[in-house]
Amino acid sequence: MSDGGADDKIEIVKGFIAPVRLRYTVNAGRASSRFLRGLTEGRILGQRCPVCHKVNVPPRGACPTCGVPTEEDVQLGEVGTVTTFCIININFDAKARELPYAAASIVLDGADTTLFHLIQEVPVAKVRMGMRVRAVWAAERGPSLESIDHFKPAGEPDAPYDSYKDHL
Repeated sequence: MSDGGADDKIEIVKGFIAPVRLRYTVNAGRASSRFLRGLTEGRILGQRCPVCHKVNVPPRGACPTCGVPTEEDVQLGEVGTVTTFCIININFDAKARELPYAAASIVLDGADTTLFHLIQEVPVAKVRMGMRVRAVWAAERGPSLESIDHFKPAGEPDAPYDSYKDHL
């Protein structure tokens, strides 16, 4: 039974901020390893599904639609079409970028799935759906999507909506 003392007036802590750091190691697997080695060499690889024939990038070793193993590697071009994009106004990673900047889902020529990456060398107000973009390779490459530094306008006319509407 409470006697009405000071303990009855304690505020419950509903939350607090604690820095958290997670370190983990990912085993890439065969399909992702080939993809990552390709990036190191300046090549973008996808894999074709033997059932639906869609080319998936990055490859995961199985078709996300059919669920069957994929083994046929397909070299893709470094040019593609922006399907959707977002403008980022707050830095959230360790690389301080000039704000604002754009990130986009890009369907590369020859692929049936999109790759998410940065769009630079163009004002963010000019980034748009259908914009044709080209990969800009990093000076130093490793087994990472950071081997592609960013995508920039390809200097081509915009792709017609019907060519990318199924990738939205």
